[in-house]
Amino acid sequence: MTIYTAISRLQRASFYLKLPALARLLVVLLLLAGMQPVQAQGPGKYSLEGEWKGPLAVPGGSLPIQLIVTELASGNRFAVLNVVPQRINRIPTTVEQRGDTVLFVAEQVGCRFKGVRTPEGNRLTGIWSQPGYQTALTLEFVPPPVAAAPKSFKFPPPYRVQEVKFANETDKIAFAGTLTIPAGEGPFPAVALLSDWGAQDQDGRYGDYKLLGGLADYLTRRGIAVLRFPDRGVGETGSRTELTSPEDRTRDAQAALQFMRTQPLLDGANLGLLGHGEGGNVALLAAGRPLPPAFVITLAAAGQSGLEVLSAQPAVGWHAAMADTLLARTTRERAATQATGQARVEKMRSSGANAAQLQIQQEQVFLRQRAEEKKRLEALAREQRPLLDIVRRTPDDATARDLLLQALRTQRPNQPDSAYATVADRLTTPWTRSYLRFYPQQELAAVQCPVLLLHGTDDLLLSPDVNLSLLTKGLKGTKLVESRQLAGVNHLFQGPANEWPLIDGRQSPAVSTAALDAIRSWIQALAPPAK
Repeated sequence: MTIYTAISRLQRASFYLKLPALARLLVVLLLLAGMQPVQAQGPGKYSLEGEWKGPLAVPGGSLPIQLIVTELASGNRFAVLNVVPQRINRIPTTVEQRGDTVLFVAEQVGCRFKGVRTPEGNRLTGIWSQPGYQTALTLEFVPPPVAAAPKSFKFPPPYRVQEVKFANETDKIAFAGTLTIPAGEGPFPAVALLSDWGAQDQDGRYGDYKLLGGLADYLTRRGIAVLRFPDRGVGETGSRTELTSPEDRTRDAQAALQFMRTQPLLDGANLGLLGHGEGGNVALLAAGRPLPPAFVITLAAAGQSGLEVLSAQPAVGWHAAMADTLLARTTRERAATQATGQARVEKMRSSGANAAQLQIQQEQVFLRQRAEEKKRLEALAREQRPLLDIVRRTPDDATARDLLLQALRTQRPNQPDSAYATVADRLTTPWTRSYLRFYPQQELAAVQCPVLLLHGTDDLLLSPDVNLSLLTKGLKGTKLVESRQLAGVNHLFQGPANEWPLIDGRQSPAVSTAALDAIRSWIQALAPPAK
């Protein structure tokens, strides 16, 4: 599997380069697997414990590779691989050390790095390899941090924080989460937060970026209580995420609502669900069932069928297991087109063009980019759709896998058997099958509560135009439905880079201020905060 295979289009900063479908299709397995112990092969001259990081050369740029090794007194090691800009976190990685040679192998993504440690012990120089691609890579060593002296007093947040537990009694799943309640007597309107697909903690963490944690802090400071909890298979929560369907998650959301109804400081008439990605679709499903929420807010929810969504994901099939430059090329070309277009605009401005002429020029550049990207995604779907159709039509996993292997060998002959197996295994997971059967439109007519639909204009995972249109159409019988496209916002609901705060001297991604304000003002219009 190729680590850089689905580099999304430029989203104003390098953090926006991500591998969307890996995050959708692999994080289910990767976060569940967590950090797995592996046997140390030799002590070597220096300890391996710490962080090893360096830039992996890919067409059109580079990706930061991070390998974190922890050594135990027993001689065992824990190792994980992170590629933060692509939402790849905690991939279990085995480690073998023989003398000065160290081998890292991440079987789940088909990647390996074999390097020789320098005499000083602070660098590994070697070869990164994966099916169909290999390149030189140098990793620099960052030793584990020394325990610091206690920090100066940190003021607690201006609201109450309660660690809570509740259960999905139907499926016998226990959840341990956090309820944040504004200061004051209440009762307060409240929302339960639902993450996108994949195993995520209660903060919706992508590297250092915490989508759900940021939402919870912002809303609670402004008079809205928030319940957040980890997905199945994460933390203290039971079950396995890769087996969890949208229906399963709907029952989890209903359990969260029922728990909030028992809390005396929460306004029982104003308890809602706020979901990101698949979590938004789950919130809409719960709104069409008995005992629905008082309102629903979706962030980048899908209106298209599961088959349509997965067909257009760059890392579903071959683009997850083989070297591919499709989206890397898109990134380069989009940046070049933007630069050329901006230069033309500036030239027109200096020549005395008026505002209307400049706007027309900018719109033409944007439309040309969209047309080119649409053609590439359509080509991608034409290749992947037949593979997904095999899975959809063949309920038996063994038979489907055999048919997939035949189709994959026909599509791209002379590839390693491991590459064919990787793709076939991924396409036949229980989660993939359940999502292929998912039709968001089916139950929208049953939704009667107010709904706010938010999408970002810079979201490549889900077309805001297509999906907002489908969702709005399905909700036409609902009394209050509001939809908005937020300029410059991507699928993770990060705003433009110029909105990011400076932390330790560098800009760090943050939840879009436009999104935060839209959510707050909409909830408070429905349920004014307690005095």
